[in-house]
Amino acid sequence: MSTFEIGLNSFGDVPSRDGQLISDAETVRLLVEEARLAESVGLDVFSVGEHYREGFVDSATPVLLAAIASATSTIRLGTAVTVLSTNDPVRLYHEFSTLDAVSNGRAQMVLGRASATESFPLFGYDLADYEELFEEKLELFVRLQREESVTWSGSVRAPLAAQTLHPRMREGGIPTWIGVGGSPNSVVRAARYGLPLMLAIIGGQPERFAAHVDLYFRALEQFGMPVQPVGQHSLGLIADTDEEAVETWWASWQPMVERMSRERGFYPPSRERYELEVATGALFVGSPETVAQKIARVTRSLHLSRFDLKYDVLGLDVGARSRTIELLGTEVAPRVRELLAAEAAAA
Repeated sequence: MSTFEIGLNSFGDVPSRDGQLISDAETVRLLVEEARLAESVGLDVFSVGEHYREGFVDSATPVLLAAIASATSTIRLGTAVTVLSTNDPVRLYHEFSTLDAVSNGRAQMVLGRASATESFPLFGYDLADYEELFEEKLELFVRLQREESVTWSGSVRAPLAAQTLHPRMREGGIPTWIGVGGSPNSVVRAARYGLPLMLAIIGGQPERFAAHVDLYFRALEQFGMPVQPVGQHSLGLIADTDEEAVETWWASWQPMVERMSRERGFYPPSRERYELEVATGALFVGSPETVAQKIARVTRSLHLSRFDLKYDVLGLDVGARSRTIELLGTEVAPRVRELLAAEAAAA
């Protein structure tokens, strides 16, 4: 497990300072500083999402990542999710080939169909085309990465005729994961293209995704694809004690989930359900040892090669965010690798 990666995900959630939300512009600048901190404490990846709603500042992800690239030198830079369905694959290629050049080969991305759908009306897409948009655009984007000259036609954009894009990506393209929230069809799609799988696990016991991982590996074999890594994205906070972490995260997580429950029909954010998610579910909230043990446990169950912690939530204090980053890099990541190495040696 020497190659096991631990990273951070941000959705650009606006935080608070001294009990008051800071501005959007301050939040953008804060993300650059937090990425620098993540690099300084030895984390492997810093990723930014893509959302179009109040309280989030991650609507121009490639621009943010380019700014971070100029402020860092080693940490890999990715997307927590890129909503491929409402992006143009040609434009994405140009943005991320440029980011990869600026960052000296550190760019990567996670592509998803979107659980938050604000981008569809914003950019003039019909939710009725949800599946077709993603399938066609994924096929084109993969071909643009893997082929120098692409001829393509479909129903979702203008055709291409022997088109070569510049600047060129590195040979084979950048690491491109498929984000999956629970759909077996999405798991099989990732395998069909031979792309790594990122499991977005935001509720319930992570171990329930073991069947998805098994399906993924079997599908890779059936499609004649080489074995690919599996990652997990989950939410959480790390503090010096379990008690501090639990109370700090609850104060910001509870109103966020309450809003989501009204919008999407999720469970109401009761304290009992929250504590269950912390104890056995998908919230990685606690002291460094508690969080490290939990990451190691799910890594074994799901055969993970990477774990990304979404460390921000609307209104969370900037100090709690920076402390999470520090502890994840200096205490949690080394402890996880120690636990996994010990298990491998005993096997």
